[in-house]
Amino acid sequence: MKDAFGSPQSLLVLGGTSGIGLATARRLVARRTRTVWLAGRPSPGLDAAAASLRELGADARTVPFDALDTAAHEEVLGKVFAEGDLDMVLLAFGVLGDQAHDEATPPAAVRVALTNYTGAVSVGLVCANALRAQGHGSLVVLSSVAAERARRANFVYGSSKAGLDAFAQGLGDALHGTGVHVMVVRPGFVRTRMTAGRAEPPLATTPEAVAHAIEQGLRRRSGTVWVPGTLRPVMSVLRHLPRPLFRRLPL
Repeated sequence: MKDAFGSPQSLLVLGGTSGIGLATARRLVARRTRTVWLAGRPSPGLDAAAASLRELGADARTVPFDALDTAAHEEVLGKVFAEGDLDMVLLAFGVLGDQAHDEATPPAAVRVALTNYTGAVSVGLVCANALRAQGHGSLVVLSSVAAERARRANFVYGSSKAGLDAFAQGLGDALHGTGVHVMVVRPGFVRTRMTAGRAEPPLATTPEAVAHAIEQGLRRRSGTVWVPGTLRPVMSVLRHLPRPLFRRLPL
């Protein structure tokens, strides 16, 4: 169960080597989180991530997980929930893709969609059902400001996040009154391995800033969190621009 400050005592990170996921785990472990499950493809990186959390005092464990292997999600995650109630699940996996390559190579675009949307729908429902059965918990879904309006520069990725964002909002409504809290997090450009080498736009942020926003959102039981918060009015304006004008913006 969550402590008096609203911090989860147990955490499952789907996407166990995610920069944002690990930053969030570190922040929560520094508060009161004691058990952390890192779900991801087996790798030295996943093992190292768990070891780093153990050094901070957490009981950190790894579990083999592949977002694309939807047939295995219920079995894999069922074993985690069978170990005891989970206070929080963080859906942190995803791929950015390469827009030019994905446009020219449809199977590559499909892989982005399968990972970011289909895989997320699968684990989102599996975890939602488990949280509902235990009667409490938070499901935190990492969306993106790219979900607000598809841009020419990354519409494959943006469309996959738009689908995820809509799914998570609907799931939150479906779980209202069950004791389960769903929070959608919409970061802007985050400086991670996934974005390394790419030109930084204005209002770029860090995994640690996103982790801080997640913690604050949990305490407030927010439905939606923007990181940084100034992106909310910016995206509101961009979302309502006429398409001919929107196309001309250097986005």
